[in-house]
Amino acid sequence: MGDKLAMADVTIRGAGIFGLSLAWVCLQRGARVRVIDPNGPGAGASGGLVGALAPHVPENWNSKKGFQLESLLMAQPFWSEVETEGGVSSGYTRAGRLQPIVDAHALTLAQRRADTAKTLWGPAATWQVIDNPPVPAWAPHSATGFWILDTLSAHLHPKRACKSLVAALSARGAEITREGRDAGTVVWATGVADLDRISQSVGRTVGNGVKGQAALLRFAMPDGQQLFADGLHFVPHVDGTLAIGSTSEREYDTEDQTDDQLDALIDRARELLPALRDAPILSRWAGIRPRSKSRAPMLGPHPLDPTQFIANGGFKIGFGMAPKCANVMADLVLEGRDAIPEAFRPEASLGG
Repeated sequence: MGDKLAMADVTIRGAGIFGLSLAWVCLQRGARVRVIDPNGPGAGASGGLVGALAPHVPENWNSKKGFQLESLLMAQPFWSEVETEGGVSSGYTRAGRLQPIVDAHALTLAQRRADTAKTLWGPAATWQVIDNPPVPAWAPHSATGFWILDTLSAHLHPKRACKSLVAALSARGAEITREGRDAGTVVWATGVADLDRISQSVGRTVGNGVKGQAALLRFAMPDGQQLFADGLHFVPHVDGTLAIGSTSEREYDTEDQTDDQLDALIDRARELLPALRDAPILSRWAGIRPRSKSRAPMLGPHPLDPTQFIANGGFKIGFGMAPKCANVMADLVLEGRDAIPEAFRPEASLGG
């Protein structure tokens, strides 16, 4: 055991989606990896229910939107390789996303974005305005009679995805443990705990936790698009379940308990999609998601120790950003190549 402890090239603190994805890419590049998390893999925000992988709107292009586009396009081969190695499905499906268009102004914007998507997304995906949804019963009411259908969005099952990564890492010989010593290069991917640690050390807020609540229903639409209506995500999973969520609560009394906000969300979901009226609730989830002050993932040298690194702040887009984040962090950690956008650097949240 002592020899094994001394053999890691990279130690990753945190077994959420950022930590596990980085561990996988480092392993693929030949590094010996140790992942340490006292709560086990996927125990925090990454162990949720929803798993909506969706792009920003195709306009006002910037480095964050470009980075996300690349990551969403990397997702299919990324998850295919993970599943092949470990033999566990992540539930990844690139089926697109359907959104009702609520009024004439939104319709004009959507039509304009359909044109800009051709330039910004290229042939890789489309953003279309349609008047006939693929499955009418699987379409929230649209006041205009039009919907947006994009082919870039995808979805997965967060808990399954974390298990899929753990299986692949284990098959490749990575060490995944609840306790252990640091060896080699250290990367912190511990979510809200590390954002709090940094904020306390520098004397100002660099990030915070935002509570989210979601529900899982028994409703089978395994090949259906994810839906987005009235601020809610509807995500069908391959196992015959459907996730709906989520709330965004900056102030909360309890971190891991659901309450009447989730009840209201479920009621609203049933109104938006009548097909869910009799769908039974299988489980309810609440958790705290790490949000950096810049609202972008925080990647690069760690603010409290420049010899170590940080991968944090995924908030609602962590699973969609994970493939690209893991690759640019592996570039930096293993090869010293820095391709991290300025908006993603810790300085963007530190304020200088």
